[in-house]
Amino acid sequence: MPEQGRRRGRPRDAGISERALGAARELLVEQGFEATTIQAVAERSGVHASAIYRRWPSRIELIHEATFPGLGTPSLAPTGELAHDLLAFVRAYLDVLGAPAARAAAAGLLAHRQASPEFDPSEFYLRVSTRPKLRDILDAAPPSAVDPDVDPDDVFDMLLGAVLCHGLLPDIARRPHPAERITDMLVRILRPLPDAPGREGR
Repeated sequence: MPEQGRRRGRPRDAGISERALGAARELLVEQGFEATTIQAVAERSGVHASAIYRRWPSRIELIHEATFPGLGTPSLAPTGELAHDLLAFVRAYLDVLGAPAARAAAAGLLAHRQASPEFDPSEFYLRVSTRPKLRDILDAAPPSAVDPDVDPDDVFDMLLGAVLCHGLLPDIARRPHPAERITDMLVRILRPLPDAPGREGR
């Protein structure tokens, strides 16, 4: 039908999406995970519930995008300077996971995903993981900066634990300058031993 054809061709209103995402973040911080429903977001944002459902099939997907926007692919192009790149990477990660809405949503999202029969652990953890980006940073670093015997996945697991602790549990991990501390730890872990060969041939 002509009217349907026009709807298909009409560009999506980014303003509507931003209003809904902003309302979801506000509700998470003010009222918590369970209270952040599609109807509550619709009332807070002034966006009709049907428009929200056209963009997100469930409140879980809406909350995911509101709290972890693009976390799987942060725009951090490696420069080859290991400490600089790692610090930018850690800061970006902490900014996302340390946001009030992310802290309010994290436990509920994880519990929901684990309880869901369609739960795909690899899909979920990619939303809060930037493992490939760490590999890009290590590949761009000079051979003298990265021990070839250190497994990047082990390094990332340690990084993820530190970031989650500082980002989601700030009252427990009450240390100054967390990004700098984590970066220094990573540089020390990655540094080759004095008698270790370089990364050539990796």
